Amino acid sequence: MKKIRVLLMVLFAVLFITACGNQGTEEAPPAEEGSTTKENITTEESNEGKPEATPVETAAPETDYEPAFPEQTRISAVKTEFDYQTSKITEGLNSPWGIAVLPNGSFAITEKGGSLRVMSPEGNLSGVIAGFPEVDSRGQGGLLDVKAAPDFAESRMLYFTFSEPSEEGNLTAVAKGRLSDNNTAVENFTVIYRAMPYYESEGHFGSRIALDPEGNLFISTGDRMDSANRRKVQEFDNGHGKILHITPDGNAAGESPIENEEANPEIYSYGHRNVQGLDIHPETGELWASEMGPEGGDELNLILPGRNYGWPLVSYGVEYGGQPVGEGITEMENTEQPVYYWDPVLAPSGMTFYSSDEIPEWKNNLFISGLRSQHIARIVLEDNRVVGEERFLENEGERFRDVEMGQDGALYSITDNGNVYRIGK
Repeated sequence: MKKIRVLLMVLFAVLFITACGNQGTEEAPPAEEGSTTKENITTEESNEGKPEATPVETAAPETDYEPAFPEQTRISAVKTEFDYQTSKITEGLNSPWGIAVLPNGSFAITEKGGSLRVMSPEGNLSGVIAGFPEVDSRGQGGLLDVKAAPDFAESRMLYFTFSEPSEEGNLTAVAKGRLSDNNTAVENFTVIYRAMPYYESEGHFGSRIALDPEGNLFISTGDRMDSANRRKVQEFDNGHGKILHITPDGNAAGESPIENEEANPEIYSYGHRNVQGLDIHPETGELWASEMGPEGGDELNLILPGRNYGWPLVSYGVEYGGQPVGEGITEMENTEQPVYYWDPVLAPSGMTFYSSDEIPEWKNNLFISGLRSQHIARIVLEDNRVVGEERFLENEGERFRDVEMGQDGALYSITDNGNVYRIGK
């Protein structure tokens, strides 16, 4: 019955809207040259006159797996009633990767090659801020995420993740440094944690940062994009394919939740392929993650301490060549089901919960930046289940890398093409 119900949903959707999937892998090149010129980018729009909601996903799925429960995938669309506006507020960034809001309303933005910029809410950019060590910027590596310390107004401390090179390969490193008073340098840059071991690969560094209420750091890592290395994701003596929980000094934040005495104490959850979205629910305090899966298997997960999220034992996707992942199963005892999965994929990157009162209907909704999908996804949650999805900026031809809520209650998103978009009043 489940399979019949899913097939009927897909058939119903196709009758309403022509399927329109985007092609390419999670880290495919940006959209075709010429698709994001000033002449063909709409820099301002309104939601007035938009059609009524229809099922949000209409493209053919990559797999024929059945969901574990209703509404685990292909949820119906919702529509924002508030008259929001979208605009492109700046351009010219060099491969931005992470964006963090600062107490004065400005933003810190990392550039993949190893530099930092500060941007005003209006889109004015500082000069290039240096002071970083060498980063391995090949492939998916580089200077990656950034997050302001809770006491930034006094300390001016920023946390960073980056791919650190060595003779043995590279890894996801976590560091901190002080942004100078005049926004021209990062001072006393210090590595506080390394997700060992080093491994020679150009991908799946994870690297998102979230801060818990005590100011400790959650850090995501990836499986390093190599099938030969995947086994480490299910092992406890390494930092690959994990969500880690560390103090500002890089030590384990409390006792290990893993029921294995030999587990590295900083491991908070495991069995992850490549988590690039990480945030804490503003009311419940729960940790949520968006995870890049294989073809047809991107996930949204509620992260619980000590739990196994299944990779590469279970997956709702297939390998990029079409072969099954492992035994080709989606459920296994002692592994967690995703709250939601996308097929076709988003290639979900940075995400943020909306906590402002500026647009009330967005309160506690989750916004996820999509690379392959080329849109910002709004996810409506009720009782830890997805009940609606909406897409923003899908006509811009942009790979959205990260999204952050500003002090003004608007959303700010950076793209691989070096642009910044604002969504809000």
